Amino acid sequence: MKKSLRITTGLLAVAASFTLAAGAQAQTNTTRTGPMVAVGASYADFNIGRSDYSVDNGFGFPDRDDGDTAYSAHIGSYFNENLGLELGYTDFGSINRAGGETRARGINLSLVGKFPITPEFNVLGKIGTTYSDTDVSASPASGVATGSENGFGVSYGMGVEYAFTPQWSALLQYESHKMKFAGGADERIGMTSIGVRYRY
Repeated sequence: MKKSLRITTGLLAVAASFTLAAGAQAQTNTTRTGPMVAVGASYADFNIGRSDYSVDNGFGFPDRDDGDTAYSAHIGSYFNENLGLELGYTDFGSINRAGGETRARGINLSLVGKFPITPEFNVLGKIGTTYSDTDVSASPASGVATGSENGFGVSYGMGVEYAFTPQWSALLQYESHKMKFAGGADERIGMTSIGVRYRY
């Protein structure tokens, strides 16, 4: 538990350092123009959507139909017009599975990309790692491993962004995260969401 806390704290410190440094660099750039580049290159967003738990249903097959309301929030900063770093937290909600409940949440650090199509419209992409925190309860006869687990896994995402003011934009995104579960299982959880982003 103490080791997990140290890893998480270190990850947050590194991400915060990169974000602050990139934000400071962006604030000194006065040549940026257009609605997709606001006062600075830093941003914060909040998203709500639906999770998709692709986890073992107890019979050796993944169940891709279970999900719950999910929430995520991110802070990030662009190093230049196209690349940046993002730190986020996601609560994937919980599902009923194998006579019990499965819950997951995670802290994510990603390299993000922005590809302008028009001055107002961007295509977004990201790839990184998620430090997952999962809890599983189940019927003893289900064959599903129970307990709490955490660890790092690969994540990626894609989406679109539309700026309706120089500082505010709307987001539509999909993300996929490899999460650690009790028993050593690596399972995928996805999230489709809509959200708002504020650039500063």
